[in-house]
Amino acid sequence: MTSPADVQSTAQVDGALDAGMLLDVQDLKKYFPVHGGVLGRSVNQVRAVDGVSFWLRRGETLGLVGESGCGKSTTGRAVLRLIEPTGGRVLFDGQDLGGFDRAQFREFRRSAQIVFQDPYGSLNPRMTVGSMLAEILKVHGLGETGGDRSARVRELLDMVGLHAEHAGRYPHEFSGGQRQRIGIARALAVEPEFIVLDEPVSALDVSVQAQVINLLRDLQKELGLTYLFIAHDLAVVEYMSDRVAVMYLGKIVEMAAAQELYRNPLHPYTRALLSAAPRRNLKAGPNRQRIRLSGDVPSPIQPSSGCPFYARCPHPEKDEACRKALPILEAKAPGHLAACCKHSMAASGA
Repeated sequence: MTSPADVQSTAQVDGALDAGMLLDVQDLKKYFPVHGGVLGRSVNQVRAVDGVSFWLRRGETLGLVGESGCGKSTTGRAVLRLIEPTGGRVLFDGQDLGGFDRAQFREFRRSAQIVFQDPYGSLNPRMTVGSMLAEILKVHGLGETGGDRSARVRELLDMVGLHAEHAGRYPHEFSGGQRQRIGIARALAVEPEFIVLDEPVSALDVSVQAQVINLLRDLQKELGLTYLFIAHDLAVVEYMSDRVAVMYLGKIVEMAAAQELYRNPLHPYTRALLSAAPRRNLKAGPNRQRIRLSGDVPSPIQPSSGCPFYARCPHPEKDEACRKALPILEAKAPGHLAACCKHSMAASGA
């Protein structure tokens, strides 16, 4: 069985790592200490992200999907170094972020941005939208004069479907959808190449969701942006993504081109997720039956030594080997990776 590093190297040979590669995440880990006792000492660790590897080409969208608490948002923040990873490597445009000095990180912050789930909580309520955007431009040395920055603010508002007069308003004067557009404008202000979209539409009404999703797609085409799109809504992920990675308990359990993953899910967890989603929104077969998972998600504090999905797995052929062996994310078919010992290249028809 291959190691996570071997899987990454294999993917690179298959063509994922080429001149168009922008992001290469290798065996990323983020553990949080659990404190206890009278002195509040660290007594254990929550393995929020536990050995995640993936890559992104320029102009591509990778959807990261899974249940709440699986580690999706933590992964996005660790990739951007908004929180410090416990282990692993993140290469951006071929450079290892772990070796960056302050000046290099400052430049990286211009190249990589994030749009948060809660548009209101991520905006300063005491600043007008125009002041907020102008301050970002000034901090990063964009625009030689106040007039230049004001012109850029108007341009940014127009890009996200707002008007110049909105620059003088405060965040509380906008609707949820408008506030998320402001969050997008803020991310675009520094002209990034890469944006982490952390549940960007989950707090919005369905009709507004569609508008914001279409805006994000239009901006990607216009500006050549690369997205890591984090969400739990499978229909939205399918619509947005070129490839999809499925997370469970801090690990990626399946990754493939979006159409392939939705048409032919290999991991039992992916199948269960798709079976629970509204059929009208997904390219699922009409006879796909609902798969109900029994039991609770295991604790990320004391993960088992074997397959983390074993206790809930509905696969008819799961056995003692599944309980003892930790499955590795590996190719089951060209471009289709899964962490399940009950699927092989031959079984998948490759």
